Amino acid sequence: MVRRFGQMIKVKPEGVEQYKAYHANPFPGVNEMIKKCHLKNYSIYQRGDYMFSYFEYDGDDFEADMAMMAADPATQKWWDAVKPLMEPLEDRAEGEFWSDMEEIYHLD
Repeated sequence: MVRRFGQMIKVKPEGVEQYKAYHANPFPGVNEMIKKCHLKNYSIYQRGDYMFSYFEYDGDDFEADMAMMAADPATQKWWDAVKPLMEPLEDRAEGEFWSDMEEIYHLD
């Protein structure tokens, strides 16, 4: 079964162009790890300082796959570069960095 995710985060105004530049040319290994962790159709959209991401997960153990991603040295290096540019939303749930959104409509 495929799970769909929509998430939001804010990027610091002074970091938007750098954030976009990083995503135009991700570090080696980052995209490969995303795929290895069963994330598909991953997209990030921008509106002003806000970023919206959409992805689908088609694996069997989301938590284990996210732990594998978090333990990956290439991913850690990537996060060290991009996380300082971001500002989590004030109303995020405890433990969230990107804020999960509720899906209210989907049409295949």
